[in-house]
Amino acid sequence: MALHIEKITKSKISEVDFSTLKFGQIFTDHMFECDFENGEWQTPKIRPYQPILFDPSAKVFHYGQAVFEGMKAYKDDNDDIWLFRPDENQKRINISAERLDMPAFPKDYFFEGLTELLKLDSQWIKKGGENSLYIRPFVIATENCVSASASTKYKFMIICSPVQAYYAGEVRVLIADKYSRSANGGVGFAKAAGNYASSFYPAKLAAEQGYQQVLWTDASTHEYLEEAGTMNVFFRINDTLLTAPTSERILDGVTRKSIIQFLEDKGIKVEVRPIKVTEIIEAAKKGELLEMFGAGTAAVVSPILGFAHKDQNFELPKIENTYASIIKKGLTDIQRNKAEDKFGWRYKVK
Repeated sequence: MALHIEKITKSKISEVDFSTLKFGQIFTDHMFECDFENGEWQTPKIRPYQPILFDPSAKVFHYGQAVFEGMKAYKDDNDDIWLFRPDENQKRINISAERLDMPAFPKDYFFEGLTELLKLDSQWIKKGGENSLYIRPFVIATENCVSASASTKYKFMIICSPVQAYYAGEVRVLIADKYSRSANGGVGFAKAAGNYASSFYPAKLAAEQGYQQVLWTDASTHEYLEEAGTMNVFFRINDTLLTAPTSERILDGVTRKSIIQFLEDKGIKVEVRPIKVTEIIEAAKKGELLEMFGAGTAAVVSPILGFAHKDQNFELPKIENTYASIIKKGLTDIQRNKAEDKFGWRYKVK
């Protein structure tokens, strides 16, 4: 692959206070981009991070053809850079793109572009603590035309943001009984930008009632639990962990599938099956619901302290040696090259 690289003349890294980072607000010196025109991807390039110029008629603004991924890079004590299961992100962005009638991005372009970008901006990846580099690949429609049809031009980009621990504070969720995140035949399984836009209003209504997130249910009956906010969700009943199966409504989370494999390797029982709202409420009433947590790239696991459904409120018990803490330490140790990777998940940036 021919990759054109334009380096910055002066880094802005000295202007950044890495001790006060807010998630996703500061970006590194360079960005990767590649345009799709005349039916094929053009020469990819890395250039200094900067604003990009679009015509007001660009189709992304009018018809929402936009998909993205979320990944992280880590630096170990030897200054080596590691990614966590990047092949899964590369495959999934193309699955998302296909659902929105967007062209697949070549695997070799993805990996070479990402690798070179990370090597150029390696000083932005801090080692130690919970430091990492959040990576955002995305694709948008760029054809200048407002006819209601798929674009003929696209832009693939990767931008990077240094981050620290993702502290969301105490999280309590409201089980949805009106709004839905996705429906059968829709785009719920894709990381489409519109999925997130449509979730903001129900999340705002939940926040006004004192809840930090929405626990989504199926669109048809609101009887089955599916996702928590923008994360896959797990429930621990006694010593069994439950999570909903992936479907055309539910994102096939990389962290989710890693958690399942990690716990099964440890001999902890995991059931992947439909989960009724009533089942979780009954387990909570009996004192058998010991944990709930969301799972995703940003926080790995995000414990949920309580939930509400209609006029019922439930708090989860405070217990020691939670599955959430075991999972977080286990996965982050693998990600940061502090533990054996028996699953082959780590990818070294060379």
